[in-house]
Amino acid sequence: METVVYGHYGFALLMFPTAAADYLEYERFGLVDSIAQFIDAGKLKVFSINSINSESWLNEHVPPPYRAVRHQQYNQYIVEEVVPCIRNHCSPDTMIITSGASLGALHAANSFFRRPDIFSGTIAMSGSYDIKAYASGYYDDNCYFNSPVDYLPNLNDENILASLREKQHIYILSGQGAYEVPERSVQLSNILHAKGIPHHLDLWGHDIPHDWPTWRAMLPHVLASRF
Repeated sequence: METVVYGHYGFALLMFPTAAADYLEYERFGLVDSIAQFIDAGKLKVFSINSINSESWLNEHVPPPYRAVRHQQYNQYIVEEVVPCIRNHCSPDTMIITSGASLGALHAANSFFRRPDIFSGTIAMSGSYDIKAYASGYYDDNCYFNSPVDYLPNLNDENILASLREKQHIYILSGQGAYEVPERSVQLSNILHAKGIPHHLDLWGHDIPHDWPTWRAMLPHVLASRF
């Protein structure tokens, strides 16, 4: 699967596309340009990857169990292929932060929460963290273990919890304008609070919509103020 890399040094920012988009989406819509100053300065190296959402949760031509299996296969691809690629480009010790907007935020947050031993944090923008919205009423283990609002409340493994509590870069952002649903970010934040997992919930104004200008402002804001 295609991957595009921007930059030469710094921590790794692993970006997941929105909806049924591809690995060049963040370049086409100006998000890469919006963080170019940080890339050029060597603060971060960006890895933008493809999605298979059109084959999984957005594919209404296949039954929900297949959509869930495809998502699980995508998780394996991230861990078994993408992460080694990043390590090869950078170093075995390079910090990897996941990021994405909309459906990409679900993938970014889910990848991080599932594997805090691999990823150091997440910047999740305008996401929904409940996979059930895409499962057409179907629910199995592959759905449960890819739905952060379902598995995080039941997470009792002290080793995993300790790893999550040590992380310094968990950012959950949402606008409150047109087509945004900030309650989804608040729901995730409340779960993290209940588990004692430090994080930053950042709700922007009621004039901030679910759209590219929002994400072109959010991501550089986080990079400038938190890294």
